[in-house]
Amino acid sequence: MGYLPASRYNLATFVTRYLLGILVLLLSWAAHAQGVLQDDLRAQFGSRLDAIAGAVDGVVGYAIVDMSSGQRVAARLEREPFPTASAIKVCILYELLKRADEGTLRLDAAQPLDKSRVVAGSGVLQHLSTPSLSLRDHAALMMILSDNTATNIVIDAVGLANVTARMQGLGLGDILLRRKMMDDAAVRRGDENVASPASLLKATELLWKGEGLTPSSRDAGRDIMRRVPGAIRTAIPARVGVFSKTGSLDGVRAETAIVDLPNAPFAIAVMTTYLKEDAAGSHAIGEIAAAAFSYFQRLASSGKYGRRVP
Repeated sequence: MGYLPASRYNLATFVTRYLLGILVLLLSWAAHAQGVLQDDLRAQFGSRLDAIAGAVDGVVGYAIVDMSSGQRVAARLEREPFPTASAIKVCILYELLKRADEGTLRLDAAQPLDKSRVVAGSGVLQHLSTPSLSLRDHAALMMILSDNTATNIVIDAVGLANVTARMQGLGLGDILLRRKMMDDAAVRRGDENVASPASLLKATELLWKGEGLTPSSRDAGRDIMRRVPGAIRTAIPARVGVFSKTGSLDGVRAETAIVDLPNAPFAIAVMTTYLKEDAAGSHAIGEIAAAAFSYFQRLASSGKYGRRVP
């Protein structure tokens, strides 16, 4: 009673399994079709980046990561160390915030600036008479204006070797802070500050996400980074949050950023060196950022098969 005969049971089982098989096949086909279309879009994106990099009289490396999936969608010389210029200051900022969280230094205690510590190059502290600033203030100047004097004060506070050690502990062994800013003797020795595009991107991502930091330190880092101007910031519409750091030296341009595009945030690091014309490096960084935004914006605003969703 209530049971199907064996023959009818086997037939029902067969039909059910058959229909399930058809459904799985259809879903698989749909996913395959969607994947092929997105793969083609990604290939076009990669070709566009190759064309931008190839037009530069110099060397260009980059890494671009889809932060929603963690997938690296584009890369070129991403594991090779490049000079970082001031872009390495994201690592210095991470170390400062980490040490503040650990209680080994105070961010908000103001101290008069010792004029003997003033260096030239970018920044405003060299032009002020009697400034008295906290480490938090110096960190803001270090990032937003790339102030070299402020940077050196922060480096002294956290310890130069400790920045490199922290990065190595995070698995970013090719990030090397070898000298302070405007140290000509160190430059002549070849003690350049370096990182690969992949590692610089990861350090930026760690800072933005606040991995290993308290929420308040994460937010402090973000608040500073969103104020940094640069080629990536210029290439992205103002309505979209960009959290970045720039770097420039003779023959070198580098930038790293998190672009907080709704539904498709991405991380990007572009590094250039051996530039014949410095402006070409900044231009290439902006073009690569614009191409990345175009790619991710289409993914964010489209349905499964590419139709834009109103």
